[in-house]
Amino acid sequence: MTMEHLNLQLESRLNSCDATVRRVALMNLADDEDLDIVEPYLVNALKDSASEVRAEAALLLEAYDSESAIIALLDGLSDESGAVRFNSAQSLSAVKNPQIGYLLIERIGSPDKHVKAAIFRALRELRLPASKDPAIEALTDSDAGVRREAVAVLGWLKESSATDLLAKLATSDQDVAVRKTAVGALGFSQEGVAKGALHLALNDGDWQVREEAATVIGKANLSSLSTQLIGLLTDEYWQVSLRAARSLGRLKNQEAVSFLLPLLKSGVSNLRKEVALALSEIGSKDALIGLEEALADPDPDVRKAARLAYATILGST
Repeated sequence: MTMEHLNLQLESRLNSCDATVRRVALMNLADDEDLDIVEPYLVNALKDSASEVRAEAALLLEAYDSESAIIALLDGLSDESGAVRFNSAQSLSAVKNPQIGYLLIERIGSPDKHVKAAIFRALRELRLPASKDPAIEALTDSDAGVRREAVAVLGWLKESSATDLLAKLATSDQDVAVRKTAVGALGFSQEGVAKGALHLALNDGDWQVREEAATVIGKANLSSLSTQLIGLLTDEYWQVSLRAARSLGRLKNQEAVSFLLPLLKSGVSNLRKEVALALSEIGSKDALIGLEEALADPDPDVRKAARLAYATILGST
């Protein structure tokens, strides 16, 4: 079947009086044809009388970054339909063009919380200095999703002027995801207020926040918090203990060895493996006896990690 015939067949479906038929025709067109052929149809469909067709077109335009597609999606941010606004924002969040970022900043005042959150999500990886002030302002937004995405923007910018604000959110925001994201965003800072917030986050009531704090401390090389990390090795959630072990390995904390060794007998194989790798990084010969026993672990990945750790420590002594 030739392209011309295929387009003629689709023409009637794309102009059907049935919105469902038009929507499915768009999906079929996007699946079967080259991007350059499909784009004009999708852009035009964002003006369709049916919101479900416009929403589908906005979703499918995620694969395009041409000027016409971007302009259509920006217009979609003001659509009367929440689904169209949401899909337009989602598709725009996939665009990596900094120039588009400036256009998004102009729309940051949208009253739609989903649109606002998606715009911040798009701005995150663009790292535009102009996104700093809107992100700081959004830290007090009533919607947790908006606050979370604004925090992420500041984290990617490594914005030191926002450290105090991020530290406050990391320790006191009511939303778990916001606290966790704020903890992660503090990883760029070596300031005392950031360390203090991370210290408090290690005792957060939600395990996901504790897990994130344990991870950040290792990545940021905050050895002053090693004692607190050792305390997390016996956390009620093995995921937290795993991240604490990983960070203690990165920090090469010798004092942690005696606390890590018992975890080689944990009932969680992932934790046993991570502990073996941490002992390898620390490199203490005091770990050899425990690692020798782990060479017979029932899990092959744990045995492999134990062999590596054992050989590494032997080779360095």
